[in-house]
Amino acid sequence: MNSNSIQDRIGSASISLNKSVVAGELINFTITYTAGFFGIDDSGSIKICTRFATDMGKPQFTAPDKPNYVSIVASNGATLEYRFDPKDNIRPWDKTIYIKIVKGFFREGDQLLVHYGDPIGGCSGMRMQTFCEDTFELKVLVDAFATYQYVEIPESPVLNIVPGPATKWVMQLPTMRRVDEQFRLQLKAEDRWGNPTTKTDVEFQLTSNLPVYGLPQEIKLSPHNDGIFLLEGLSVAEKGDLLIQLNDSSGTFVCRSNPLRIVEDSELLPYWGELHGQSEETIGTNSINDYFAFARDKAGLDVIVHQGNDFQITNEFWEKIQIMTQEFLDEGQLVTFPGYEWSGNTGLGGDRNVLFFCEGETIRRSSHALVSDLTDVDNDCNSSDALFKSLKGTKTVVFAHVGGRYADIQSHEGNLERSVEIHSAWGTFEWLLQDALRNGYRVGIVSNSDGHKGRPGASYPGASMFGAYGGLTCMLARKLTREMIWESLLRRHHYGTTGNRMFMDVRVQLDKPGRSFIEDPQLGKTDAESIQVGIMGDIIQTEECKVQLLIDIIASAPIEKLEIRNGLKVIETVRPYKKTEIGNRIRVIWAGAEYRGRGRETVWDGCATLTGNTIETFTPINMYNLEKTVTQLDSRHLEWKAVTTGGFGGFDCGLTDHQEGSLAIETSQVNCVVPVADIGFQDFRIDAGGLERHLRLVRLPDTNPHHKLSLERTIPLNSSGDNPLYVCVSQEDGHQAWSSPIYLFN
Repeated sequence: MNSNSIQDRIGSASISLNKSVVAGELINFTITYTAGFFGIDDSGSIKICTRFATDMGKPQFTAPDKPNYVSIVASNGATLEYRFDPKDNIRPWDKTIYIKIVKGFFREGDQLLVHYGDPIGGCSGMRMQTFCEDTFELKVLVDAFATYQYVEIPESPVLNIVPGPATKWVMQLPTMRRVDEQFRLQLKAEDRWGNPTTKTDVEFQLTSNLPVYGLPQEIKLSPHNDGIFLLEGLSVAEKGDLLIQLNDSSGTFVCRSNPLRIVEDSELLPYWGELHGQSEETIGTNSINDYFAFARDKAGLDVIVHQGNDFQITNEFWEKIQIMTQEFLDEGQLVTFPGYEWSGNTGLGGDRNVLFFCEGETIRRSSHALVSDLTDVDNDCNSSDALFKSLKGTKTVVFAHVGGRYADIQSHEGNLERSVEIHSAWGTFEWLLQDALRNGYRVGIVSNSDGHKGRPGASYPGASMFGAYGGLTCMLARKLTREMIWESLLRRHHYGTTGNRMFMDVRVQLDKPGRSFIEDPQLGKTDAESIQVGIMGDIIQTEECKVQLLIDIIASAPIEKLEIRNGLKVIETVRPYKKTEIGNRIRVIWAGAEYRGRGRETVWDGCATLTGNTIETFTPINMYNLEKTVTQLDSRHLEWKAVTTGGFGGFDCGLTDHQEGSLAIETSQVNCVVPVADIGFQDFRIDAGGLERHLRLVRLPDTNPHHKLSLERTIPLNSSGDNPLYVCVSQEDGHQAWSSPIYLFN
């Protein structure tokens, strides 16, 4: 080697695997580092780093017979000291195996052998990350001179993570179309971790509850169609609620589509969007091109926005983001907006998501923390107040976000910050909406993923701190264009879900015309229109003391309950079934968080013991992480490993008798013994401190056929202040949805 650079003479690394690795698979492999010209001095060290987003098994060094065991040896017999630290390097390469030479040194050619999943003591292997990545890199950094100044080797080892065989099929339809209006059906094969997969070769039968023009009786999914089957040009000639069912060749049920409402006419149609996710150029995985392509081709989204942490967005990448939004913009098929995540420290305002109507806007970073080019540092806005001031007068929408940092919305600018994000892959955060309502803000509700795994619009949590399925936002718009979707965001005409695609229509009916404002009138002069019907997100002035609230829901799974809320108050809980319909099925739910910040995770590991009765069936709820499971030990005992970050999980169990015996629950948060007879139609709740942390028990029908809920309620209005009317729908499968409030005032 002729080069005199330290990097070119720092050494090299190889990996023992030369084949693709299946996501989530237990494997063993060896990384061999060979010292370069400088060797490594006494007390020098090596780091092997992976991305923050990876959920590869946590390396452990003490139990050779357990998964994820790693052994490390020096070829020259040098004494080593090593540890794993999830934050021992500069992001996004946070997760680090740190290896220090404590006695001895390395000469050129000496080797360090790191055996992942070393089988010598009975280890079953190192579990690989659960999501696909063409270039899963194990970055090797060397401190050859014992100065704690690390140099990256020229080429670090790389693995190709690919999907496993198909275990699940997902069928998607739009949510509303007009009679005879064409639509498409998408069928997707997924592996057990939610990765779209080509590893399928199977024939299916299609049936529907309404006649569908263009729908074949049989389809085939094979590797040749990339695990995605599209049927274009479908239509329905009559009003109704369409469901399409997939059966295997023997007629056995496989899956069902989300509901599609067919109407005679409608001014607004629902469009599904993912407004918040990242790629490998910041802290996610896979490229920004892959990000947009996945949203369009695999997730079947109508709207997609990329939101990278601003302090990692170089000027070059900011230009790239805008090139991508232009390239993928295809009005009528896919709408994009440029934007970024303003990522200020919590004390300076916390996370905000910034969306621009069009390209060409200036990025106003919270800091240049990981951007070395300081030529535009004067454009920085180090606080949310400064950000709002700089964005005033621009075509910009902001929404508050809870991620690692959370948004402190004591700082707020209503003309810009139109909504709050109350669900993402980080968890569920209704407290953020409650903060806004307490302060008198008029905001809508969005739900997204903040996904880091390269699957926008289909963001499974995998085995990681992201404990929830990523959310979706459904926007009501006249057409799928930038202008019309932008109007929907400005006027809060949308609802958020935890990733399910349900039909939701929430509106108010006035006896006499009221005034619906284009902008929030408490923030300045604005135009108004006379209306008697208001929809979610509207701000309405009325002289009436009561209104009719009209609610129409078609869920993607049986409905457990619906809450009607006026601001911070739940004014009614509606269940679609009667008290006389409940049976022997008991639901146990754990929920909440420790507090608002990064350490919000709450561990619910525990067990249940039933006395004087027996458990005949059980079904986990919101247990997406296959390492967090509920297990039935025998007819009277269940045990589980579980964590919540603001959302909820749990299980249903079918008992032999709904009256006999008692249920003892032991967790790290709650211990209780509840007579089975006391678990009834209404929630039995035990608070557990923290942030809305609690245990909930309720009895359900043995079989719940209720996917629809239509009702009308007379809602009395408070004479002073706002009446933010909205609903929260909970499905039996654990998914939820929230309508943006309708703000009524006198």
